[in-house]
Amino acid sequence: MAIKTSELNAKLFGKSNKRRASTPIEAQAAAKDKAQVIELAIAGKALVSFELMSIPAAEIKDQTLVFAQNSREQSFLNEHALSDILSTLKERGQQYPAVGRRNKNGKIEVLDGSRRRMSCILAQKDFLIYVADEIETEDAKFLSDVANAHKPLSLYERGREMQHKLDSGEASDQKSLAQIFQCSEALVSGALKAAALPIEILTIYPNVSDVGRPTIVKLHKLYHSLPQKSQTLLLEKCRSQQGEIWKSSDTQGVARLTKDISSQLEAWIEELAPTPAKQTADKVDLIKGRASYCRKGSSLSLSLKKIDDETMQAILDFVQTKLD
Repeated sequence: MAIKTSELNAKLFGKSNKRRASTPIEAQAAAKDKAQVIELAIAGKALVSFELMSIPAAEIKDQTLVFAQNSREQSFLNEHALSDILSTLKERGQQYPAVGRRNKNGKIEVLDGSRRRMSCILAQKDFLIYVADEIETEDAKFLSDVANAHKPLSLYERGREMQHKLDSGEASDQKSLAQIFQCSEALVSGALKAAALPIEILTIYPNVSDVGRPTIVKLHKLYHSLPQKSQTLLLEKCRSQQGEIWKSSDTQGVARLTKDISSQLEAWIEELAPTPAKQTADKVDLIKGRASYCRKGSSLSLSLKKIDDETMQAILDFVQTKLD
């Protein structure tokens, strides 16, 4: 079940300002008030202290990066994909700080809040984040996964997680994946097909989360029907057109825009598809050097050589008799 950002923060922040929050409302209020120091119990373990930091908008890209094991694909984050939080952030600023850790190089890894980070970059707003110095990778992954629960992953992102389970041996087939992820085998199949598509094809969409399973299945079939050279040309075209189609389009609504882009992709693939070879009928010799025929469908072609007028007329009369 989806978890709202406010509920997520209430679950994550067990203490704030060194005070115990006895209810989710108190925890939510403490996070919203942006307490300078909070204590967070990660996965029920010992408390870790986090300090609130404000990263200037111009320095977000240099000072921060997203945790490498975050399941959310960062290249999908654009103004359409972030529209649910971007407008509010532009008007009121960041409502809830993100959560991160400092790595050995001194940079801040964002564990919870990659969407807020990109929104701050796009809106040119300062980025608020709670940072701790000592968080193990296992605990960092836990925080990242819990944080992603409030905004569903796209089919591609879910498929990538599923493929990882198959590759690591944690799952043996699509049936076991359906049990692990508590979904249908049809959804598993669609997600794996999405993960098998090159990311260049998906980043051409304004919001990958709006690309449904039927479209993914169709694109997967069309793309993999192309020869390798045509696949390369298609990906080059997608890279050169990334963002340009929906930025310049007059189409209203993401759903309609998504449909238009799918149609454009299909048209490109059709252009690159190899021309079917013309079927040629094999010639059969009746009498070598004298008579042969070709059969193609319901048509028959007869070739005769060294035929005198009398023989020709006899043959024509016979054919006419047979076809009348």
